[in-house]
Amino acid sequence: MAESETRYRVGGMDCAACATKIDTAVRRVAGVADVSVSVMAGTMTVRHDGSSDLKTIEKKVTGLGYSVAPLAGNAAPAHEHGSQHRHDHGHDHGDHAGHDHDHEGHDHAGHSHDHDHSHHHAEKEIEGLHGHDHAPMAGPWWQSRKGRLTILSGAALVAAYAVGHLVPAIASYAFIVAMLIGLVPIARRAVMAALSGTPFSIEMLMTIAAVGAVIINAGEEAATVVFLFLVGELLEGVAAGKARESIQSLTALVPKSALLEDNGQTREVPAESLSVGAIIMVRPGDRISADGIIISGESAIDEAPVTGESTPVRKGVDAVVFAGTVNGDAVLRVRVTAAAADNTIARVVKLVEEAQESKAPTERFIDRFSRYYTPGVVVVAALVAVVPPLLFAGPWGEWVYKGLAILLIGCPCALVISTPAAIAASLSSGARRGLLMKGGAVLETLGKVTMVAFDKTGTLTEGKPQVTDIISFGLSEAQVLSRAAVLEQGSSHPLALAILNRAKADGVPVPPAFELEALPGKGVSGKVGGEALDLLSPPAARERGTLSAEQDARITALNDEGKSVSVLLVNGVAAGLIAMRDEPREDAEAGLAALKSAGVKAVMLTGDNKRTAAAVAGMLGIDWRGEMMPEDKQRVVGELKRQGFIVAKVGDGINDAPALAAADIGIAMGGGTDVALETADAAVLHGRVGDVARMIELSKRTMRNILQNITIALGLKAVFLVTTIAGITGLWPAILADTGATVLVTINALRLIRIKI
Repeated sequence: MAESETRYRVGGMDCAACATKIDTAVRRVAGVADVSVSVMAGTMTVRHDGSSDLKTIEKKVTGLGYSVAPLAGNAAPAHEHGSQHRHDHGHDHGDHAGHDHDHEGHDHAGHSHDHDHSHHHAEKEIEGLHGHDHAPMAGPWWQSRKGRLTILSGAALVAAYAVGHLVPAIASYAFIVAMLIGLVPIARRAVMAALSGTPFSIEMLMTIAAVGAVIINAGEEAATVVFLFLVGELLEGVAAGKARESIQSLTALVPKSALLEDNGQTREVPAESLSVGAIIMVRPGDRISADGIIISGESAIDEAPVTGESTPVRKGVDAVVFAGTVNGDAVLRVRVTAAAADNTIARVVKLVEEAQESKAPTERFIDRFSRYYTPGVVVVAALVAVVPPLLFAGPWGEWVYKGLAILLIGCPCALVISTPAAIAASLSSGARRGLLMKGGAVLETLGKVTMVAFDKTGTLTEGKPQVTDIISFGLSEAQVLSRAAVLEQGSSHPLALAILNRAKADGVPVPPAFELEALPGKGVSGKVGGEALDLLSPPAARERGTLSAEQDARITALNDEGKSVSVLLVNGVAAGLIAMRDEPREDAEAGLAALKSAGVKAVMLTGDNKRTAAAVAGMLGIDWRGEMMPEDKQRVVGELKRQGFIVAKVGDGINDAPALAAADIGIAMGGGTDVALETADAAVLHGRVGDVARMIELSKRTMRNILQNITIALGLKAVFLVTTIAGITGLWPAILADTGATVLVTINALRLIRIKI
């Protein structure tokens, strides 16, 4: 049977150890091929061959103490259940869930995810079971299960102290009862985890330590430690919830309702009910509720929520607008082009969530490290507890106590979360600024990039030619432009559009022409007000013998600057020249300068002729290679890699696919939904050259943050390990060292979200 995959929303995960436990347990279910769990997104994706029972998978997860619910978008509509797996590589609903970009050859390509009906029942049962515990922190913390348990445990601890003072004889029993209130749920999860293949979970370490403490008569401390552990878990939950909100806050940008036009009337409908092709009305000051195309009206649109661009953009008929942007000053009518699940923001959120499920190299290393680290600590703790009393006649109580404290210090929670927390924060921080990176591996590699290869057209330049020079022989410049525009009206050729746009910008009159005739390969001719006009290419004008030597020299000079020239003839006599060129983007120079100052080299690869390439590269001060076919670009990227550069290739994605794939990192440039997200590892949604440098900077900051996190996590543990063996600190500081480190690491990672790049 074909593989299929199911995505779940998992509630109650707040540290990476949780993810590892779930991962280990679900992998053991028959028929499961692969599992990826993201703590930060609160999701789990299971790939299976269709033979595995989804009920079993859900039971495993609930058994470990988490809530689980299948995500919408798994189950196909009922009528399709017959055809078990439709391989629609056409990605119905822009379904990028397919592409798992962790470069390990997993191809999830577009399997439609349909499962049997048992799913729908499962969802209901589970919700009933857990009383909606799945939102990480939906509502105030004290209403969550963890919150209630922590409060109960704290109250029991206070009661035990009170009882102990009043009736000292039963004090130790009171503390044991207080401890059990918190410990029983922890111990239950420990046993489930052990049965599912994770014997050394923090819950297990906690249970051993607490029971051991009671045996050596430290019941009071055992109860306190259990309470502190619960407080720590609660804090981790709040911190993880904060990190999740940062991504979900993107979705909150899209308004919930829309004004739908229906038979000449407008009525308010939920935004998710809008279908493609519907017409909506957007009032001034409203958020636009769907991606679409303006069909009437012109307004300044504030795209800051989606693009981070502070200045509003004027948009008129036929312009594309994104969900979540704010309409400024006029009523717009918009034709919807994407359903709610596929609008730009939804796709960005989906990509970011999936990116978090794919692991970065550092994260994989730490996962492996912690697999040996925790058992190692357990061995050390056992030796500390047993060796001194046996060999050196040390007091048993004291050394067992130290051993138990070391057990608690051993929990790798803070260490394991150090990387994913920072990566999740960076991915969502980048996404808010239109910098999309598919996964931790991409984010990590970006910081190491030493050479960026840029495509020219549409990447470093606007991709649309502009009129750069108007040279007149005898007429005024405006007259030359007006006559050229007359001949070009109605044409959609890029050079014609350049002339028409310039005429519109300069406010030049464009009277209607008669007898317009296209001369294939040469130009256009027509009659206006008694004048015979021709707009020709220089070779065609030379054929007619109308150019003087001086005029010919002017054309050659313009051609050497990489400009295309058209010659205007009035009644057969040369009256003027119009020169055009695809000009660099406004921010290209600044963007390249930012790369240079970061110590990254840049080169421009273009299919254009060498003169144009040299002219544009000269203006931007960048190395270049011209007249390249797509396979040449791919070859050059390969050569640069062999020279030892870590290469990022930036292109607008259409003809660059081979080179984007060949580079260490392929970055697609482009607006919104058309980004070539398929082949690229990263995307700059707003097409700013400077964003490439910002991406690299974000990556470097993230790697620094991860290093700080690992230092905090291991540093605190090392300090407390030494002080415990020396007998300075006991069980309480041990548990504080662990949860404290986890909370510190998470808070440090969350700093990345607030970065202003």
